[in-house]
Amino acid sequence: MTMPETFVITGAAGFIGSHIAERLLRNGQRVRVIDNLLTGKRENLEYLKSLNGDLSITVGSITDLETLQSLFRGADYILHQAALPSVPRSIADPLETHRHCVTGTLNVLIAARDNGVKRVIYAASGSAYGNRSDGAKTESLLPAPISPYGAAKLVGEYYNAVFTHSYGLETVALRYFNVFGPRQDPLSTYAAAIPKFINTMLQGERPTIFGDGQQSRDFTYVDNVVQGNLLACRAPAAVGETINLAAGGRVVINDLVAQLNDILGSDLAPIHAAPRPGDIFHSQADISKARQLLGFEPAVDFTEGLRRAVDWYRANAFSSNAKP
Repeated sequence: MTMPETFVITGAAGFIGSHIAERLLRNGQRVRVIDNLLTGKRENLEYLKSLNGDLSITVGSITDLETLQSLFRGADYILHQAALPSVPRSIADPLETHRHCVTGTLNVLIAARDNGVKRVIYAASGSAYGNRSDGAKTESLLPAPISPYGAAKLVGEYYNAVFTHSYGLETVALRYFNVFGPRQDPLSTYAAAIPKFINTMLQGERPTIFGDGQQSRDFTYVDNVVQGNLLACRAPAAVGETINLAAGGRVVINDLVAQLNDILGSDLAPIHAAPRPGDIFHSQADISKARQLLGFEPAVDFTEGLRRAVDWYRANAFSSNAKP
């Protein structure tokens, strides 16, 4: 019988982190989580508790190295999801974004190195590419971030690679592309498009698109990202690498609204507002490297993922006066 291993998930009260923690707990692993609840939800931690797995919870910040040193003792893997994940927020407050995304990541790596952790999986971002190419973005493209968030997440990638080469700490950086699914906050000032659109349209209101709606995104259902993280923990060839983790498709924002209208049985025309600074026009990942190094293949396509997300938001309705 294989003994359970110990996984630490930073940012586990957040959307993606809570899904990774859930999968590991259901797989019978030992899970330790940390979140400062700045953007994460206490309800997500309560949900993880309800699974009755081997779970320990620390309410604290990755900006506190001493806390991480204690938390990482005896851990096998670190799944580093904690960040301030918002381009507009980073433009409004670049220093705070740097503190959490850069200094916090450096703390994670130092604590992992000092405690003999087997491997760190880092949640990087497709925003590192900026507007470098209108086609599918490959990892060989030179980065060109256009927001403080994109720049900060890129610095985190560099630190991961440096810790592999300088200290022998195994790291893998996974560049996420527009992840969506259940438990994603639709009401935050910085809410992502899909949860915000679904929640707005469920209330019979027109969604707001920033720009003409011809921009496109590689929307990736969260189960695919969970799968990629777990594969990255074991894949020998992935060490020290930066790898796109996405669905490998392209969805135009206007078409997203049309698909939501089809699913909801509605006919809500979007409102078009001025484009936001720092927003990328086209974002699509080439996932050949993930297939090669991780054995990754998206398990849930965009249309199915969108239906699952709508079902979840229907069952967990959020009014504009309540918080999820």
